[in-house]
Amino acid sequence: MLRSLGQRPVTGSGEDPRVAELRTAVSRLRRQLAAHPAEFPDRAVAEDELAALAAMAVAGTPEIPRLRRSLLLIAGAIGSVSALARGLADVRHAVELFGPPARND
Repeated sequence: MLRSLGQRPVTGSGEDPRVAELRTAVSRLRRQLAAHPAEFPDRAVAEDELAALAAMAVAGTPEIPRLRRSLLLIAGAIGSVSALARGLADVRHAVELFGPPARND
């Protein structure tokens, strides 16, 4: 997996591979969430934030602080739904490809 902030696209399309991975992970989790039969209080929050992440991925290089905020909201909304744990982990991994969280020193 590519992890450095200075990555260059490796595909013929010129697309940043981090953005491609984010788009794939978000799409997969959105499908899993849509297929999940149980309702839970913050489902709409998760759906809204996944839509925001998808829009950022389509637009190009997303804002890292916004990515992390969306990830936290999604994790808070669906973190206890074990059936969605793998999809959430994939989204988290995709967000982490954009670099480590900023330190507040």
